[in-house]
Amino acid sequence: MSLYDIIFYLFASITVLSAFFVVTTRNIVYSAFYLLLTFFGVAGIYVLLGADFIAVTQLVVYVGGILILLLFGVMLTNKITNVQIKTGTVKLAPAAIGVALLAGTLFAGLLNTNWKTFNSEVPVSTAHTLGLILLTQYGVVFELLGILLLIALIGAASMARK
Repeated sequence: MSLYDIIFYLFASITVLSAFFVVTTRNIVYSAFYLLLTFFGVAGIYVLLGADFIAVTQLVVYVGGILILLLFGVMLTNKITNVQIKTGTVKLAPAAIGVALLAGTLFAGLLNTNWKTFNSEVPVSTAHTLGLILLTQYGVVFELLGILLLIALIGAASMARK
């Protein structure tokens, strides 16, 4: 087993265990912190796959934006209402059946897939290639999406103002 495999299994176990604790923890604040650890684990797996742009995007968008917003929302709401924030009852039987079906489907897919193997070269950075494609071949689409996001931001700001 190589060092690469050990690091992959480390990130995979961190991701799976923290995702398990996200679902099973009753306190929403603790669950959000476990979600932070899950996002870091997924970003680490992206780095190992050579998808550095997606890893940085994972950290900036999910960890830097969505999760911090969730934490502030939960913490500020908890202080205003003085109500202890806990999740409701846990339905263990339907969840176990769903997990068993999903695990069986994933395991069957893993066994029946013809996996391609590659040589162990150092992966090339994807950020440079992605930037060239976005600004040359898909330049117009990239600009139109920027305008669409600006319109959505203006609409959200005007709705929040009311």
